[in-house]
Amino acid sequence: MASNTWGFLSFFMVLVVTSAYPIKTKQYKPCKHLVLYFHDIIYNGMNKENATSAIVAAPQGANLTILASQFHFGNIAVFDDPITLDNNLHSKPVGRAQGMYLYDTKNTYTAWLGFSFVFNSTDYYQGTINFIGADPLMNKTRDISIVGGTGDFFMHRGVATLMTDSFEGEVYFRLKVDIKFYECW
Repeated sequence: MASNTWGFLSFFMVLVVTSAYPIKTKQYKPCKHLVLYFHDIIYNGMNKENATSAIVAAPQGANLTILASQFHFGNIAVFDDPITLDNNLHSKPVGRAQGMYLYDTKNTYTAWLGFSFVFNSTDYYQGTINFIGADPLMNKTRDISIVGGTGDFFMHRGVATLMTDSFEGEVYFRLKVDIKFYECW
């Protein structure tokens, strides 16, 4: 019985000491921060002049101009969307968002993203930023990984917080992309 009491007291003393001296976790600060918008206009069979994305794969029996029912499961779209500094589609683009998204869940709206921001402007940036990750669309904000870059973003890594800033049915959406780099070369 005495050894159990000493064991309990030892545990209690460790608990008291560790709670008196909390362990500090390192808070990382971004080495670079950008906020950009990208605008996606999906081809619907009637908007070829303005479309910046297209469905390239769909469930069997579906067509390539209308997103599939049941949470768009099975649709794959490629895109070449303008990137702007503000939320106006008609603002001067500073680059292009190029890549793909695929709808990969049957019971909610979720997409998997793989894309790059491609910049080629001496007024703003030059190079690329590469993104990859899951996008649970029903969440107000979603984080995806920044896995690298080139040019002004050579070997940069970090996190991009996505927020659906606007959408119009199943034809147009705009994402606010809050980019925080934690590794900058």
